[in-house]
Amino acid sequence: MVSTPRAPHRTPSAGAAGDSLAAVAADVAACRSCPRLVAWRERVAEEKRAAFRAETYWGRGVPGFGDPAARILVLGLAPAAHGANRTGRVFTGDRSGDWLYRAMYRAGLANQPTSHAADDGLRLAGAWVTAPVKCAPPDNAPLPAERDTCRPFLHRELALLADLRVVVCLGGFAHQIACQELGVRPRPRFAHLGEAVAPGGVVLLGSFHPSQQNTFTGRLTEPMLDAVFVRAVELAGMAATGAAPSSG
Repeated sequence: MVSTPRAPHRTPSAGAAGDSLAAVAADVAACRSCPRLVAWRERVAEEKRAAFRAETYWGRGVPGFGDPAARILVLGLAPAAHGANRTGRVFTGDRSGDWLYRAMYRAGLANQPTSHAADDGLRLAGAWVTAPVKCAPPDNAPLPAERDTCRPFLHRELALLADLRVVVCLGGFAHQIACQELGVRPRPRFAHLGEAVAPGGVVLLGSFHPSQQNTFTGRLTEPMLDAVFVRAVELAGMAATGAAPSSG
């Protein structure tokens, strides 16, 4: 069993009047709708990786994180088993997150370039980071039914981010989901720095995912990722000062 107490089970819903990002976060953390994912995330949280043996894993669904007034949404795939599933914050505690938040810091969207724990002081300005699948899946591969079961959470997040102008899609999976959610038809081919405009005017901006498979092989470099966030800031109409927001 996971060492953290279980919250009452909540099933994903489409949201309602009076919904909030805090309510979405609570529902994500309490959700037990996908038995395979629940079993996997809790098994990982119990067995742990040797390097994190002394830590208490989060072992639940991982909600989005950032600025509720975000103009830029960063969309990934799913929590990493020993990253966000351990720390409880999306893209936190793994090398993909190291790459992502360094780039966001350089773009002036984060107050620090590191992301190790949920209480490490990281703050985002003008950006929200989330994933369409909220629980860590085996082999980093959610099933289609699991993806669809989780979709209402992302739908609620998008509805609540009233100032949204840009969705940075980290990889083809995120690109597919964003196109479906925002009504981009026909779906354009995913490409790094590729752009597509949704009917409501939100721009989808493609980026290779900062996975180790991409960063170790050089398919994605730090200048390439920087170029994505420079363009995202430009599309969002935000000042590209390169200065990080304060931690206050």
